Amino acid sequence: MNKPTTAPRPGGLARLLNTIERLGNKLPDPAILFALLLAAVAMASWAMSSMQFSELDPRTGQALEIRNLLSGAALTAFAANLVGTFVNFPPLGVVLVAMLGLGVAEYTGFINAGLRAILSVTPQRLLTPVLIAVGILSHVAVDAGYVLVIPLGAVIFYAAGRHPLAGIAAAFAGVSGGFSATFFIPSSLDPLLAGLTQAAARLSADPAAAQIVINPLNNFYFTSASALLIVLVGWAITDLLIEPRLKQTKIDGDPAELPKMEALSAVEKKGLLLAGLSVLVAGALFALSLLPGNSPWRAPDGQLAAAAAPLMKSIVALIFLFFLIPGVVYGYASGSVKNSGDVIKGMSKAMSGMGYYIVMAFFCAQFIYAFGQSNLGALLAIKGAGWLKDMHFPVGATLIGMILLTASVNLLIGSASAKWALIGAIMVPMLMELGLSPDFIQAAYRVGDSSTNIITPLMPYFPLIVVFCQKYVKGSGIGTLLALMLPYALLLMFSWTLFLLGFWMLDIPLGVGASYTFPALTR
Repeated sequence: MNKPTTAPRPGGLARLLNTIERLGNKLPDPAILFALLLAAVAMASWAMSSMQFSELDPRTGQALEIRNLLSGAALTAFAANLVGTFVNFPPLGVVLVAMLGLGVAEYTGFINAGLRAILSVTPQRLLTPVLIAVGILSHVAVDAGYVLVIPLGAVIFYAAGRHPLAGIAAAFAGVSGGFSATFFIPSSLDPLLAGLTQAAARLSADPAAAQIVINPLNNFYFTSASALLIVLVGWAITDLLIEPRLKQTKIDGDPAELPKMEALSAVEKKGLLLAGLSVLVAGALFALSLLPGNSPWRAPDGQLAAAAAPLMKSIVALIFLFFLIPGVVYGYASGSVKNSGDVIKGMSKAMSGMGYYIVMAFFCAQFIYAFGQSNLGALLAIKGAGWLKDMHFPVGATLIGMILLTASVNLLIGSASAKWALIGAIMVPMLMELGLSPDFIQAAYRVGDSSTNIITPLMPYFPLIVVFCQKYVKGSGIGTLLALMLPYALLLMFSWTLFLLGFWMLDIPLGVGASYTFPALTR
């Protein structure tokens, strides 16, 4: 009689990942989480409103007071401002407007055809870096890369005689691991994070904070330069670590069911050509409009990059047009658009997918409003900054701590905007107290968040990537994908952190209108 066998006990890493998954599954939905935090802030403000604090509020010169949000006056003010708080929430409008143009480009097939065209003409020796680069480029279409670039990565690697899981890993590293990198093209993430950063910065107790305006391109130079770093690091990891390890992994998917990469049809090629020409013509006309010294795009002092310049205030509108124009041209040329109604369908489809974001934005806006009104943020910032000052941490160590904190939270909350709304509301005003600028703090957040996206089982698209793996290796699971992506996460976070610190030490500008310092409060 055979003795019953027992499953081997999971190793330390497996137990840790199981614990993270179990804890993450117990967290409520981010929208509900903000509602619960709003209730917690209200209760905390009630409990602490009778306490006295020695810290001075620089805005009044008086001792800092916690406002009771459950008082009659506070409750009626909250109700009266409910709609305005939501409608004027900085990230809401900019994200929805940008998505209108991106939605048309995706709906007409322009983005799909463009990515296939790039990947189909790539030499095999450059397959890995180009695939990662295309993954980075896909960020402009928000989530399109997850459902398009990653499965295409497996297809082109498989067609080239390379392991398809290596293609999935490289594409996933570009799409998600390098989510905050960009090749000189702003994405909808830029205005989204900038809006949240601005809202958090204005929670600072410094009187100057109320006038802070965060440029949507405040990290643009850093994220553009980071794209090259992501490509080089991802290329080395894929070719030197991942593919050699996958040599022992048998491809046992049904050959008849394995997807194939379809070549571009003549109609699609014509559409891409005309769409490309439309972008060149529109770009040339736009550039000509910037040249005159009295261009209406310039600020009163003649600068183009100044915060007051209409050009800087029109970034989201330009993103909208940058994808709307070629998307419409491609649609008509390829036949995917028959009339103007189809263009509206593309916009409507994009908006239908934003329903959840709008709900989350409502609760997030109310939480940030209540947090600011209570003065709890100012108290935490002043006390937290005082503690950090007493510890005498150097700026580099402070930034590394910020990155590690973000990476830890990322294992439990998948939404980039939800994480930054939670972390930023506390960390931005607190680190501003230490003299760090909101632009610098936001850049540190982007490094920690982006580099660990690929090892977060709670990230909404993580299970989908597992399904892509199973098409080629039937036994693939979450552990398979984690084992593939862990080297990327660790090495990207390490190298990207050094890259950010290098920018700071060399005083290389982070972006348009950005700085590294904020005048610390004098007490």
